Amino acid sequence: MRILITGGAGFLGSWLADVMIRSDAAVTCLDNLSTGILSNVNHLSDSSKFRLIQSDVESCDLDDEKYDLILHLASRPSPEDYQAHPVETLTANSIGTLNMLELSRRHDSPLLYASTSEVYGDAEIVPTPETYWGMVNPVGPRSPYDESKRFSEALCKAYETQYGLDVRIARIFNTYGPRLRVEGQYGRVVSRFIFQALKSEIISVHGDGSQTRSFGYVTDIVRGLLLIISSKRMKGEIMNLGSQHETTILELADRIRVMVHGNPRITFHPIRLDDPKRRCPDISKAREVLGWEPEVSLDDGLRRTIRWFTDYAWH
Repeated sequence: MRILITGGAGFLGSWLADVMIRSDAAVTCLDNLSTGILSNVNHLSDSSKFRLIQSDVESCDLDDEKYDLILHLASRPSPEDYQAHPVETLTANSIGTLNMLELSRRHDSPLLYASTSEVYGDAEIVPTPETYWGMVNPVGPRSPYDESKRFSEALCKAYETQYGLDVRIARIFNTYGPRLRVEGQYGRVVSRFIFQALKSEIISVHGDGSQTRSFGYVTDIVRGLLLIISSKRMKGEIMNLGSQHETTILELADRIRVMVHGNPRITFHPIRLDDPKRRCPDISKAREVLGWEPEVSLDDGLRRTIRWFTDYAWH
């Protein structure tokens, strides 16, 4: 198979590229390296089945390219990053998605769209099923990401309705593991806490830490994405992928502090505007349709991630 992965040098994209190459597929990775990094895919550069195109998903010219499958993951996923680059985030998740859907339509290629739990906003129903419409501030600080992802989902469904396109949407909840970016605005809560703890600094918690998230280890999420791609029952479907266990941010900070044996202090800072109070997926659909559920516990996944950060992340 010939497979296109947008955002292929990013966290999830590079893991998918690894799996596809091992499965003897020819992989084209499209990434402008705004959040993806070359070290995620450098180990693939010697493979004749791997190609990296450094370009924006909004403006890339792939008219003559034909792919058997398109995995559209290109986006800025970190709140600090997408709030610092709201226009680029909106265009990647609108014009970029339009470009990928047009490429898919021209060659009748199935497309997997990597959406997000952020489309639910500050959900009133937790655990949250795919049928929930969301509670989102359309002009708030998170809106460049939230609303552009919601638009992308609507555009995918419009292409399915109007052109009969095979589109599949995965709503991915908080994911962590090796290859998460560490530095500055690119880091997310797990990588930020681990980095701070390993450096024997403070662990900075926004708000009182009572807000919850559901942390899925990367191999579980990648396995779920592969099942969505391969199942005939998933054509035109939307599915949550994430851990069914809620964890408070303060509990996450405490677990990481204990695991790194550095005894950093936990400090508290003002809560971010529009920060969701709870986040947890209803994964009953994934269990029923795909037989999928997470297998890696939070403690085990954190240990693996801390080990990777210690060995590789800033060397």
